[in-house]
Amino acid sequence: MTDEHAAGAGAGAELSPGGAVVGPDGLARCPWALSAPDYLEYHDREWGRRLRGDDRIFERLTLESFQSGLSWLTILRKRENFRAAFAGFSIEAVAAFGARDRRRLMADAGIVRNGAKIDAALANARAAIELPGGLSRLVWSYAPDPGPVPQVLADLRSTTPESTALSKELKRHGFRFVGPTTVHALMQATGIVDDHLAACCARGAAGRGSRA
Repeated sequence: MTDEHAAGAGAGAELSPGGAVVGPDGLARCPWALSAPDYLEYHDREWGRRLRGDDRIFERLTLESFQSGLSWLTILRKRENFRAAFAGFSIEAVAAFGARDRRRLMADAGIVRNGAKIDAALANARAAIELPGGLSRLVWSYAPDPGPVPQVLADLRSTTPESTALSKELKRHGFRFVGPTTVHALMQATGIVDDHLAACCARGAAGRGSRA
């Protein structure tokens, strides 16, 4: 969970006793969900819901890597552009990208034109292909045992022992831009950990899977 995710709640929201925020529809959510319509959609449909599949995990990992140093809202609003630019996040397709594709990506104003992050995405696709059991299996193998349910945003951590260990393993396989904070954000986003606050209406929705 980044600082940008945890931005203040929107107008008219009220704090609930559990630390979540009650919005105009009467439902309590994690505070960051009500700071922008894009966040509300993402919170309710995707964040914290279990997600599996190599290409789908690769998409989330790539977006989290591009988010580093930026607002997550920026990434969400460019998401469809990213999907078009990166061949729907097909690992096989991205792994085959060459110099011409890199130049195309660097010229694409619809995405984040950061050379190091673009190079990392291409390298990560190639590394993912080489994983014996696939990217999804590796990432999910670091799922932690359930811990205390967070009551307020201050209870959330930016890294965990599991995200640190997974970060090291990904780097060992040649992945880039996969520090412990980025990896923990990936684990939160894909339901490997459920960091919805206790009073949030989406708490426990992870088992139903992503609707994206």
